[in-house]
Amino acid sequence: MKRYLKGTLLLGAAAASLNAAGYKLPEQSISSMALGAAYVAHTTGADTAYYNPANMAFMDPKSQFVEGALTLVHLPSIDFEGKQYGLLPANGGTKVENIPVGHLFYVSPAFGNWRFGMSVTAPGGLSKRWDEPVQKLYAEEFTLKIIEANPSVSYRINDQWSIGAGLRMVYTDGTVKSDGTVGGARVARDMTGDSIDWGYNLALSFRPTKDWNFAVTYRSNVNLTVDGSATLFYGSPVAPIYKGNASVKVPLPATLAIAAAKTFDNVLTVELVYERTYWSKYKKLDFNYDVPLPAFDDPIDKSWKDSNTFRVGVSYRYNDRLTLMAGYAYDQTPIPDRTLGYELPDSDANIFSAGFLYRQTENLEWGVAMLYDHKKRRTLSLGDNENGIVGTFKKGGAFLTTVGFRYRF
Repeated sequence: MKRYLKGTLLLGAAAASLNAAGYKLPEQSISSMALGAAYVAHTTGADTAYYNPANMAFMDPKSQFVEGALTLVHLPSIDFEGKQYGLLPANGGTKVENIPVGHLFYVSPAFGNWRFGMSVTAPGGLSKRWDEPVQKLYAEEFTLKIIEANPSVSYRINDQWSIGAGLRMVYTDGTVKSDGTVGGARVARDMTGDSIDWGYNLALSFRPTKDWNFAVTYRSNVNLTVDGSATLFYGSPVAPIYKGNASVKVPLPATLAIAAAKTFDNVLTVELVYERTYWSKYKKLDFNYDVPLPAFDDPIDKSWKDSNTFRVGVSYRYNDRLTLMAGYAYDQTPIPDRTLGYELPDSDANIFSAGFLYRQTENLEWGVAMLYDHKKRRTLSLGDNENGIVGTFKKGGAFLTTVGFRYRF
């Protein structure tokens, strides 16, 4: 019973505390969305402040740049066909979610060899809700909001080399709810929490010729120290066994990106990106309360693994006004079979994207981009999963649509 309670009450709480691979949002602007985030070595707008601050040094030194965008994240239902512990029927699906996300970027004019930038983004998030009895016991609702403010600076070493750095201020807000019965007794939780935590990012750019761009960027790990409150039930349907403070610390893992871009005839640009996300930092989940709560506050093993993403993006300048873009990425999940849960039934994904930028005037551009994240089916056999999930997760994924503008003055 103790192990079962740990699974039902704590298993998915990490999803409400960090952005997992399945629902992180590396695409934060028109170009990055259209290129499937293959947008590190060859960046062209104010969003450079976020994707590669070192490249700010190579932008027109007399101009300043502003960019804004709005993304609608559409999360279709994830369907599950199977049984809990191979015995209890657990067929069902998550609710459909529509989440608006805003982005804002700025790059200053140059001050000698120095330049400054600012970005406000939503680099991750999650909302998953189940109505079926088995899944509600684990994940009635998991909602996560992450907002990052990232001031940055670049320094131009010479015509070929530049460096950049930034400070990450990450605000996290999460809600975790579950409700069901175990052996005729009500088992439920209602938890909320938030935090502000800090990290940094680094960037290096190398331009050996006007046609080639190379870059390396690094975003540090940020430990999300989420504090809030919890109401926990076991047994009585109305009288909680605990109502008070709750806290948890989980990593928002470091990410390394290595990129190269080649421009052909000043018209066609192809960029390749290798991205490594260090999820192995997330080894266990450990909640803390004001008093000892056996089965509620025991550490739970997660053992996530580092994951890779491979990206390719293509930009084509059709004419002086219109630029067409498309991208593809293969994204690995960090979650092993044995710790997969209903709150985040993630799997490897193929990602397809496309979009355009249109120059309305000499200084103003606007654009539209779309992205489809196609999740592979994931099947767990009896004995694969320590949380008792036996069956197949299918469908799900994500559809993202971004509209925005760029302005130069």
